[in-house]
Amino acid sequence: MSGDGPTARFGPATDAVAEALDRAQANDVARRLWAADLSLWTQNPLVQNQIAESLGWLRVAEAMRAGVDDLTTWSAEIAGQVDDVVLLGMGGSSLAPEVMSAVIPQAEGSPQLTVLDTTDPAAIRRVESGLDLNRSLFIVASKSGGTLETATLAEYFWSRYVAAGADSPGRHFVAITDPGTSLAALAQDHAYARVFLNPPDIGGRYSALSFFGLVPAALAGIDLEPLLDRAIAAGQSSAANPSVNTNPPITVGVALGALARTGRDKLTLVPSASLRPVGAWVEQLVAESTGKEGQGIVPVDGEPLGEPGVYDNDRVFIELALTGDSDDGRAPRLDALADAGHPVITLPLDDPYDLGAHFLTWELATAVAGSMLDINPFDQPSVAESKDNTDRVLGQITATGAPFDMPAGPSANGVLAAGSQAPDLATALTGWLSSVNPGDYISIQAYLDRTPAHDADLRAIQALLRDSLHVAVTLGYGPRFLHSTGQLHKGGPDTGVFLQITIDHQHDVEVSGRSYTFGTLIDAQALGDFESLAARERRRFRLHLNDSATDLDQVATALRTALQNINIA
Repeated sequence: MSGDGPTARFGPATDAVAEALDRAQANDVARRLWAADLSLWTQNPLVQNQIAESLGWLRVAEAMRAGVDDLTTWSAEIAGQVDDVVLLGMGGSSLAPEVMSAVIPQAEGSPQLTVLDTTDPAAIRRVESGLDLNRSLFIVASKSGGTLETATLAEYFWSRYVAAGADSPGRHFVAITDPGTSLAALAQDHAYARVFLNPPDIGGRYSALSFFGLVPAALAGIDLEPLLDRAIAAGQSSAANPSVNTNPPITVGVALGALARTGRDKLTLVPSASLRPVGAWVEQLVAESTGKEGQGIVPVDGEPLGEPGVYDNDRVFIELALTGDSDDGRAPRLDALADAGHPVITLPLDDPYDLGAHFLTWELATAVAGSMLDINPFDQPSVAESKDNTDRVLGQITATGAPFDMPAGPSANGVLAAGSQAPDLATALTGWLSSVNPGDYISIQAYLDRTPAHDADLRAIQALLRDSLHVAVTLGYGPRFLHSTGQLHKGGPDTGVFLQITIDHQHDVEVSGRSYTFGTLIDAQALGDFESLAARERRRFRLHLNDSATDLDQVATALRTALQNINIA
């Protein structure tokens, strides 16, 4: 991190943070982290073995820097052959390059990078309709090599080339995976244009500065040298400084852990305009790393900044500030929040290439926060459960040939409260909203195409719920969020109150070589995750829409009625 470094105002939590920093210094946290001291997180030998295979991210920027010339030369050759690069990946395999392409300037004439991280048939049709397959390149990115969404999307687009009679369709595909995976074998068998084997000691969400982040970024025309140089400089500075109090990434991590222990576990991101895409990457890193063993830091991304009165005392605000961005009224609002006693931390970036240092800063801070919370920040034990439930539902559909049926319930104006026993929609929503308590958070889980129109409608609902109930409200698109915040929802504290939104598929898409459609797949993923929440007795509610273009307005209307009912009661 360059510039003047972070600033922080901790308010009433100042003493708690100071005590935590003193303990961290006494425990030599900064030195032990860079020395890969496994006892920093656990004394369990089995868990230590797993962590030992997960710390390659600490110095991956140096290793990647040596290969920049090869990536740059290759990507320049590709740029003249393709107009579009489509990244097929989930979570840690997709979010970092999406952020880089949105924040960092790209060389003129570079291909357009599109991230396709959904099984929603409307999204697949929308992306495909904008492509000339003859001038498109698909990046198939999966650490495990077997990620269901990535595999089905790769099969689908491969089948499009086969159906068109394309010669050597493999030249339109690139793979990024770990050594020895099924994807590595598939790429070789299909004669993919290139196969990048990532260092296997890096977890997906810590892979921003590895091939998973850098290959798509290079193809999008991003200059990797300054990006990696900033990350290397930040890492060397942190590694050389054993002082917790003057080592920004370590300081932030200790503070986040200490604040979470005092009840301020809602990490609210406040980015300047150019950095708004960064929030989704931070969200998946923090949520999937800390949400386990009944603990967790809840990252809140995209929630509009409000006045102090709409927040409970469970917040910590982190401003991501790029020099040159307009203030947009952030400064006085953050001052007001700090004056009201809310912790406010500012992380500055001098220019877009500081994003390299920013990635490493967050990775270090998250690892330290995990240590402060006595958890392993490098595993994700609850993620597999929803995947297993999805496989089971798909297996039942395949075996019986029966279509996916939405549970009955009360409905109004195209909005169905699936599975509810309430007499009408307003009553059903009132009952669900009545379960929200101070210190909780609401999670909106939308299995919809992630379009600007949908996002605007859902962000309005997010603000409505926050302002009315004074609780944190998060928004995630399924199945994308299953690979990020899904771990927190099931492994973190029982403070989540979940609203799942699904939709009829007006125009479905077949999955090549499989006995189900993408519409069936995304429905099975929604049901599988809903069943995971149910198994843990999480508070949950399910709405099903006929047509998102009109029905999201009806959802907002129904929620307003339910909120009025709560106020009357």
